[in-house]
Amino acid sequence: MQGQPVPVITVDGPSGAGKGTLSHLLADALGWHFLDSGALYRVTGHACVLEGVSWEDHAAVAAVARHLDVVFTTDRNGEVRVAYKGSDVSRAIRTEEGGRGASTVAVIPAVRTALLQRQREFCQPPGLVADGRDMGTVVFPDAALKIFLTASAEERARRRYLQLLDKGENVSLPRLLEDIEERDARDSSRSVSPLVPAEDAIVIDSSRLPISDVFSAVMETARRRGLV
Repeated sequence: MQGQPVPVITVDGPSGAGKGTLSHLLADALGWHFLDSGALYRVTGHACVLEGVSWEDHAAVAAVARHLDVVFTTDRNGEVRVAYKGSDVSRAIRTEEGGRGASTVAVIPAVRTALLQRQREFCQPPGLVADGRDMGTVVFPDAALKIFLTASAEERARRRYLQLLDKGENVSLPRLLEDIEERDARDSSRSVSPLVPAEDAIVIDSSRLPISDVFSAVMETARRRGLV
């Protein structure tokens, strides 16, 4: 990655911190490409369910990841659509079950290896905003700007609760908090690419900040670094 000519901004952090929203805002403002790395892991977990592969069968899950037939497109409303084997799975992979599957398969080293190069292939001119958990530490270690966006588990559970209610889903706030805490523990303790800020990342706690303030702060930093 040394001497990478295409500028990259990485946005890492735990689930529900606002990474996706911030990354979309940055990509739109800069006119850059966008990588939702979590979607690749969500599709891998969902593909295993569709193919009858247990998440506990690491060799079989890695095989699914290596041969993942996934296509990302953007619809007329600017929404990213995800297709697996030609079928739209955008909604299915965004459920709580989809999140659990992503976090579960992401701890498998062979799965991370299988998806590494695919993620790096998103790095195309004029630039890339990469949203994930190890974008700044592993996938794009030479990124021009690294952001680690976090928030308290309670606030992230509250945000997710409101999102799901808005979609008409029947959810339990205590259960969401439990799931988030379990996912945090799994992501931060895995042996390969644990969820930690890169040494040169700017850490932002969004617990009490509106996303507009976070976006403005990151854009100002991007300007100072000559990325805008």
